[in-house]
Amino acid sequence: MADVYVPRLRKLYDDEIRAKLIEQFGYTNPMQVPKLDKVVLNMGVGDAVGDSKLVKVAAEELTKIAGQKVTVTKARKSIATFKLREGMDIGVKVTLRKQQMYEFLDRYINIALPRVRDFRGLSDQSFDGRGNYATGLKEHIVFPEIDYDKIDRMWGLDIVICTTANTNDEARALLAAFNFPFRIRQGQQAAA
Repeated sequence: MADVYVPRLRKLYDDEIRAKLIEQFGYTNPMQVPKLDKVVLNMGVGDAVGDSKLVKVAAEELTKIAGQKVTVTKARKSIATFKLREGMDIGVKVTLRKQQMYEFLDRYINIALPRVRDFRGLSDQSFDGRGNYATGLKEHIVFPEIDYDKIDRMWGLDIVICTTANTNDEARALLAAFNFPFRIRQGQQAAA
């Protein structure tokens, strides 16, 4: 039987993080322990109103970043002020699960975030109350898959990390265990 590849962060979760969360929150059932569910990447291409080829370029670049084919999003209704027509291509998105999700998060935490200009940590206030965390990047070029010399424009990238946690505290503990670089707020001491 061939060895099955297990991503580094999944192995870390199984070996260390799960036990740490059980100890911290006192779960009685192993199914209560929060885990990562999916990661949704979204890239809005507002300039596509004037040039429809930009969506194709954005789709190719997001495909390189995600390692998975993306879906083109279309405008739901026409807005005359923005010269937008219903059904126009205006962005790209992709949902990552299982191995692709862990591989993306590993690259995001350890490679992309340290390359962000003037990076001072992620906000720990971006939880939605149900255990999901939303963040973003102003420049998608921080990922090593993007060839900087072949880029003619930079786009922002929205990243939503969905977990099975029921509260913000559980989700924050889960992501902190994965070494998410959360910003330490004024008056808050580093708990380590």
